[in-house]
Amino acid sequence: MGAYRGHSSGGRRVFLPGPLPTFGGLVTPRRAGFTYAASGVDRSDVSAALHELLRGTRYRPPIAHGRPLELPGHYAGLVRVGRETLAITTDTVGTKVVLAERVGRWEEVGEDLVGVNVNDLAAVGARPAALVDTILCDRPRPAVFRSLGIGLGRGLRRAKCALLGGETAVVPDLVRGIDLGGTALGFFPRRRAPVTGARIRPGDVLLGIPSRGLHANGFTLVRRLLDSSRVRLGSPRPGGRWPVGRELLVPTRIYSSAVDAVVDDPGIQGLAHISGGGVRNLPRLRPHVAFVLDRWPRVPGLFRWLQELGSISDEEMFQTFNMGIGFVLVVRAGRSAAVERGLARAGARDVVRIGRVERGRGVRLPAFGLDYETYS
Repeated sequence: MGAYRGHSSGGRRVFLPGPLPTFGGLVTPRRAGFTYAASGVDRSDVSAALHELLRGTRYRPPIAHGRPLELPGHYAGLVRVGRETLAITTDTVGTKVVLAERVGRWEEVGEDLVGVNVNDLAAVGARPAALVDTILCDRPRPAVFRSLGIGLGRGLRRAKCALLGGETAVVPDLVRGIDLGGTALGFFPRRRAPVTGARIRPGDVLLGIPSRGLHANGFTLVRRLLDSSRVRLGSPRPGGRWPVGRELLVPTRIYSSAVDAVVDDPGIQGLAHISGGGVRNLPRLRPHVAFVLDRWPRVPGLFRWLQELGSISDEEMFQTFNMGIGFVLVVRAGRSAAVERGLARAGARDVVRIGRVERGRGVRLPAFGLDYETYS
């Protein structure tokens, strides 16, 4: 979701009424269904609570101690130290660890811990340098920690990121099971300027890199769906190749290396990690333009199955899950082909064009009849 707490708490979502066509195999329910808020996570309440937190944290240190760069609402915080700019972000794996506990698999969430953080660094154009982890647990479990370490190491290798250490706290009075989070540090090589989205203009092209599943977002809602429908985690869903539990645990795709390979291209205008909040993450880059997603690819079967399972609206799906696209690059139209080639060389050969930037505001998915005004 992103580390920096400076995002606006006044976001308002707008849903255009009218018939919603089936598109790319996505199911449009006819009755009200599950929502993230009803499952226990209301993003408006979270924003209001963060606003109260920030009221008491205003402090600007002496310049000699580092100068924060104002970038409210973005994925990472930036600080100027001497001549260098550093990016810092923090995130957790969330309640995906509860599913890991149920299934008895931990490597995937270990890899998630890297992905959720380095992808947020990539969203400001920073190259990952190091990560520290935080593990809160009710008791030490060597076998679980061993699996977590294997996944963590795999993610670090893919991100080309060093682990500096971390904190492990046994706090049975605070947690049941395990809570897993981390903080990552990034830098800007060769005097690279941070990519903030300020240069985004109408006419820019939107390129999307496909996700590999749900990543680490929306699992409070997912678990409610699984429990209410009594889904067997050890059996495949209709059309699925793996048991449901294993398919849901597929780790966050790490986009940072591919993005790092193209971020110095002069056509790069903005970068977005499509994490918690779904496509509503795009206005975080630039709120006074419209991101028109009129070429969204076919939604993967896992998302369609979850939607049908809970009779979830298209509106709720696209503002909770990544819906098949995990990272978006905003590129000047004349450079889009070159950026696509660069991404392919760096391993993201599945990059697709998903839309464009227009005059206006918010995010539009015309084929679904959806219009989100702001990030919330």
